Amino acid sequence: MTDIKFGTSGWRGILAEDFTFPNARLVCQAIAHYLQQENQGTHGVVIGYDTRFLSEAFAAAAAQVLAGNGIPCYLSTRDLPTPVVSFAIISGRHGGGINVTASHNPPEYNGIKFSPAQGGPAPTPVTNAIESLIRSLGPRDVRTMSLEAARERGLLTSIDPRENYFRHLAALVDTEVLRRSGLRVAVDVLYGTGLGYLDGFLREAGVEVELLHGHRDPYFGGHRPEPSGEFLIPLAERVREGGCHLGLAVDADADRFGVVNSQGVYHEANEVLSLLLDYLITTRGWPGGVARSVATTHLIDRVAAFHGRPVFETKVGFKYLGEFILKEQVVMVGEESEGFSMRGHLPEKDGVLACLMVAEMVARTGKDLPALLEDLWAKVGPLHNKRVNLRLAPEAKEGLLRRLAQTPTHFAGLKVVGHVTTDGHKYLLEDGGWVCLRPSGTEPVVRFYLEAPSREGLARLEAAGQELIGTI
Repeated sequence: MTDIKFGTSGWRGILAEDFTFPNARLVCQAIAHYLQQENQGTHGVVIGYDTRFLSEAFAAAAAQVLAGNGIPCYLSTRDLPTPVVSFAIISGRHGGGINVTASHNPPEYNGIKFSPAQGGPAPTPVTNAIESLIRSLGPRDVRTMSLEAARERGLLTSIDPRENYFRHLAALVDTEVLRRSGLRVAVDVLYGTGLGYLDGFLREAGVEVELLHGHRDPYFGGHRPEPSGEFLIPLAERVREGGCHLGLAVDADADRFGVVNSQGVYHEANEVLSLLLDYLITTRGWPGGVARSVATTHLIDRVAAFHGRPVFETKVGFKYLGEFILKEQVVMVGEESEGFSMRGHLPEKDGVLACLMVAEMVARTGKDLPALLEDLWAKVGPLHNKRVNLRLAPEAKEGLLRRLAQTPTHFAGLKVVGHVTTDGHKYLLEDGGWVCLRPSGTEPVVRFYLEAPSREGLARLEAAGQELIGTI
């Protein structure tokens, strides 16, 4: 029996070890069964893929399985960002979508993301149902059809959603502000699917773009394709050397974002999300609050309170946040792992849109990100945060989680005023800071999140956390 588990955003595995063609076909057969059970099979499935090794071959295999089950397939003509798969599902009123991608994971990984008809990541009941179907299936249960036969029978159609997606983005982003701005932006697509999307939209909007890593490399330059500070050093250098106003990046499937200011300094997603919330409320005037994951900055809460807006806290994972977009309850949603979407858009994180909104914000205000952050802190007060990934042996991880379940009276000398167990264990502290420890849903690590009103306080929280973990 194959042990295949879906994490916070699909199933991922190491190529040739876990992620194999037989396993991928089994997953797609289970998805086909699920769609038929839900009477969504006749609406068809969008199939996309990223720039990883053999991704297009796995996407073709997915189409062969779905067509073999009589389900129409809409297969992308090129590698496709995850948010564009989501857009194609919704705009085409299809029954769901499959994207062959391992997102920001290291090069040796690949994966399958499944999105049902609403276009966002599959919620837990859906992935539980698919996992159950996988366990009930064997290789002989997999039905396939050649791509040639599928085309002949009208079960396979090639698609390129880029033009329609750009029209949708143009209704959300103020392209006239970008056109008049004279912005010079460096864009790093990290060898991924953002090529032609982030840089392409900016160029069409009249922005001068310097492109980095705009070709396919399944090794992603020898590191994970994640738009965080440690992997954006070439982008920072290009910004400084080229006199750019801004550096923007997306990960391999373009659902995460990274931002570098004009001095080449990386800004954490928590800062960017807080700035975008304040900017959107101020410029759009939309009703509604904001939704964030339990591990995301409370600077968002302060911005929301400043504007009199409610905050909704969820588990980690965009499948929990997307619901607030569908119900039009919020101005935007965000999570600290570089996830963003906003009113009128998708129930899926979109790194392309996040970068475009940052560019619009800088263009409209005429201010660099440090100045914008200082303005925000002047209104709501500063908060500093950090995330540490801890690799622990399984027994040590279980011991840590058992100990965390017992609420302490103090942490790092500060009184604990609340214990949130929405996802992991989060201790709220008397000075407005907090710490949270939770096991990752996609990697063998425990994540340690911390936030404090000062950098000195942040250092004390980190030291106390390391001491706690060292005693397990």
